[in-house]
Amino acid sequence: MADRRRINPPSGPTITPVFLASTSDPPTQPPQRTRPPHEIRKIFLKTGLTPSASGSAYLELEPSSSPRPTTYVDRSTSALKLTCTVHGPRPLPRSVPFSPHLLLTAHVKFAPFASKHRRGYVRDTSERDLSVHVETALRGLLISERWPKSGVDVIITVLEGEDDGPAFTEEGSGGEGGAGVLSGWGMMSVLSGCMTVASAAIADAGIDCSDLVSGGVAAVVRQPSFPHTQTGASKASPKEIVLDPCPSEHADILAVCVVGYLRSRDQITEIWTRGDMEGLPGEEGSEQSDFEVLLDQAVEAAVSSRLVLDAALKEATEYKLQKMAPALPSSGEKLKGSD
Repeated sequence: MADRRRINPPSGPTITPVFLASTSDPPTQPPQRTRPPHEIRKIFLKTGLTPSASGSAYLELEPSSSPRPTTYVDRSTSALKLTCTVHGPRPLPRSVPFSPHLLLTAHVKFAPFASKHRRGYVRDTSERDLSVHVETALRGLLISERWPKSGVDVIITVLEGEDDGPAFTEEGSGGEGGAGVLSGWGMMSVLSGCMTVASAAIADAGIDCSDLVSGGVAAVVRQPSFPHTQTGASKASPKEIVLDPCPSEHADILAVCVVGYLRSRDQITEIWTRGDMEGLPGEEGSEQSDFEVLLDQAVEAAVSSRLVLDAALKEATEYKLQKMAPALPSSGEKLKGSD
């Protein structure tokens, strides 16, 4: 029996009518990348936003932007907004067999309004895949031997996810390829952010960890001055490796690599690649393969994200210490019983 009290929203995307000052302006191009290839976007990270959870964190990436006329309606820019809550460690039910290690469960869910096409309330295959990758990355982080027969739940909610391509193309607008539901390049950036925000939430919960895992993503794109064509000219077009790619800023993404990196231990806990990696630009005389070249750049992006993670946790720790510090008497006051 259907729920008559719930008003279901439209199944497709809705666009608010906007009245422009003039319709004679020529159409503008999609936003282009203005950052250097080896520079990531600005990251906002804050912990302790959910008092009811053992630990929580919120992460937001700077949206893509480029100079454009004021009359232009911007629907191509997309940002990444994630929130994570950690519940536990808590004892497992009696029905669960004894486990000498901490049982970790990761749950990634997109909000219905996270993408251009409204998502359902039931988790789909892409959300399950993200949950498996995040859980694998976090297992190498925890010291599970200190929490026998205990479990911890990591719940990540994607408030806004990056789209897979420019809104001016069929791919970015959710065409036949289904890219509008974050099934391609945009999901790689979401995974990188999920690993970073989950690590911050676990540290905020006070769970014993061997290190902090930070996510990094690198991509192989085709330079905009050499557009992709069907006449075979794309073979001669140069390729470029960029850190922290925004899919709406690149019209032709060839390959992407995402890693979960432990900086202090110099270990990779998770890696996910897709695309064509042949003929990547590298140093002359280097014996590294194309995959290793892209992997090193993804690790470099993870190291940059780690700086933001360390600064956010340091700020949160200093705030907690100030609240826990007892009220000491001033130098002019005398302690009781000192006479």
